[in-house]
Amino acid sequence: MKQHTLAEFGAVGEACRKPTASPASRPHRDCFTISESYIAHPLLRPQSVQYREFQLNLAASAVDESTLIVLPTGLGKTVIAAMVAADVKFHRGGKVLFLAPTKPLAQQHMQSFSRFLDTPERMELFTGSTNAAKRARLWTEASFIFATPQGIGNDIEKKRYTLENISLLIFDEAHRAVGEYSYVNISKQYRAQARSPLVLGLTASPGSEIERVEEVVANLGIERVEARGPHDEDVVDYVKHIDVAWSKVQLTPQMIEMRDALEDSLTERINKLKRTGFLRRWRKGQSVPKKEIIATGAAIRARIATRRSGMLFGAMFNQAIALQLCHCLELLETQGVAPLRLYLERMLSQDKLSRTEKSFLGEPAVASALKYCRKHRGSSHPKEDALVGILKEQLAGNPDSLIIVFSQFRDTISTIITRLKDEGLSPVRFVGQANRDDEKGMSQKEQVEILDSFRKREFNIMVASSVAEEGLDIPAVDIVVFYEPVPSEIRTIQRRGRTGRSAVGKVAVLVTEDSRDEAFLYAEIAREKKMRKLVGKMGRK
Repeated sequence: MKQHTLAEFGAVGEACRKPTASPASRPHRDCFTISESYIAHPLLRPQSVQYREFQLNLAASAVDESTLIVLPTGLGKTVIAAMVAADVKFHRGGKVLFLAPTKPLAQQHMQSFSRFLDTPERMELFTGSTNAAKRARLWTEASFIFATPQGIGNDIEKKRYTLENISLLIFDEAHRAVGEYSYVNISKQYRAQARSPLVLGLTASPGSEIERVEEVVANLGIERVEARGPHDEDVVDYVKHIDVAWSKVQLTPQMIEMRDALEDSLTERINKLKRTGFLRRWRKGQSVPKKEIIATGAAIRARIATRRSGMLFGAMFNQAIALQLCHCLELLETQGVAPLRLYLERMLSQDKLSRTEKSFLGEPAVASALKYCRKHRGSSHPKEDALVGILKEQLAGNPDSLIIVFSQFRDTISTIITRLKDEGLSPVRFVGQANRDDEKGMSQKEQVEILDSFRKREFNIMVASSVAEEGLDIPAVDIVVFYEPVPSEIRTIQRRGRTGRSAVGKVAVLVTEDSRDEAFLYAEIAREKKMRKLVGKMGRK
C-alpha cells in the first residue's frame, strides 16, 4: 500500500487560502505543516495535535480517496479522523458525519473533535432519545454530527433528510460493516446521494479472513487501504508493550468425572447424526466444535424445507440435544459449576418444556450433573482462585490499579462478583442493556455513571461482559484479565486494547487445561497471526 512521506507536505502559503472554485480538486495535504512539534492547519487548534509522522501521512492519504485505516489500538485513530475532517471541511465545506457503534463512544468522539478543531461551526450528538422533528432541525443547523448508525439509518429510510451535503462520512469500528449492520446501508445511501462522497473507515482489527476485509472494503466504497501493524517502523516507537501471561488451571476430579459423562452423551448424539448423513467428516475421538453443530442444524432445516421426512426430524431432535450438551460442557469447563447449575435450573423452571428439553434434562449425565451442582460448595471453578491471586498480586504492587475482568457469561460475572467481595475486594458489574431471564441489563446512563466512577477510582475492579470490548469510552487500565479465551481475533484485540495505551500494559488469560479453553486459545492465536500477515500485505501494496 502506498505510503506518503513528510517530503510531500508543502508550506501553508497560498494553498491554504479558501479556494473559490473546484474545491474538491485542491491539493489538501499542502495545508498541513509542522510547528514546534505540533501539526498546524487552519482548522486545528494551535498545539492541540502533537506531530507524529505516521498520523500526518495517514491523514494526508485519506483526504483524497475513500480510505480504510487499520491501526493498532491507542495510536490515535480519532486524531487522524479530526485532521482529515479539518482539511475536508476547510476545502469542501459541507457536513461531517461521524458514526460510532454506541452513544457513549459517539459522545467521546464529539468531545475529542471539540478539543482538536478550531471552528465556530456547530457540533451535535444524535441519539435515539431525540425526537424526529428535532433531529431533522438539528441536521440542517449542525456542521459536525456524531451519531450511532441505527438512528441515522432510520431517518434516511423515512426521508427526514438526505446525505447529499455530507462531504466526509467516518465509520468508527469499520470492521462492523458486514451483513445486516446499519453501516452497510448507510454507506450505500451515501454513495447514491452525496455529490462527492468521501469515506474514512477506522479499525484496529479488520479480521483474519481476506473475504471479510474485502466485504468491508466493498460495503464502505473504500478505494484505498492504509494498514500499519505494531512492528511497522513508523509506528513502533509509539506502541506500548503489553505483557500477556497465560494462567493455566486444572479441573477438579469431580468436574472431570462430570465432564466425561456429558461427553459420552454428546458422542452418542453425534453418532446418531452421522448415521443420518451429517457430521461424517468428524472421526471417532475428535471433538466436534459448537459452531459445527450449529451449522448442522441449519443444514437440516434447509433439507426439511424441501423434503419433510421422519429421518430429518429425528436428526433435528438429536442436533438440538447435542447443542445443549455442548453448551453444558462449555459452561462446566470454562465457567464453572455455578453457571451450569443456573442454566439447568432456569430450564427446569419453565412453565412448559418442549420435547427436546424434556429429553435433554432426562439424560442420565445431565441429571447427575445437576445433582452434583446443587450439592457443590466452594469455588465454582479453579479459575476463581487463580483470579483472586492475580488481582491481589496486582493490587499489592499498585493499590491504585484499574482492572477489568472480562467474562462471556452474565452468570459467571455474578459468581465472580460474589467471590471477590468475599475476598474483601471492591468489584462492580458491567453488562449490556438487554434484560436476560431474571437479570436486568444496564442502561447507557448507568454504564456512563459506572465508567465515570471507575475513572475516578471510586472502585478499581470492573467485571464486564463483551459490551466493554468496544464502543465505550473506557479509560486505560493497568491489567486486563480474560476469564476465558475467546476464539475471535477481533474480540481478543479489542479486550487487550483496554490496557497499554499510555504505559506498559498487562493481560492475564485464564485457561483450563485439556478443555475447550485451550481449543479457543489456539484458534484465536492462529487467527490473529493470520490477521497480522494480512495487515502486513495490505500495508505493503
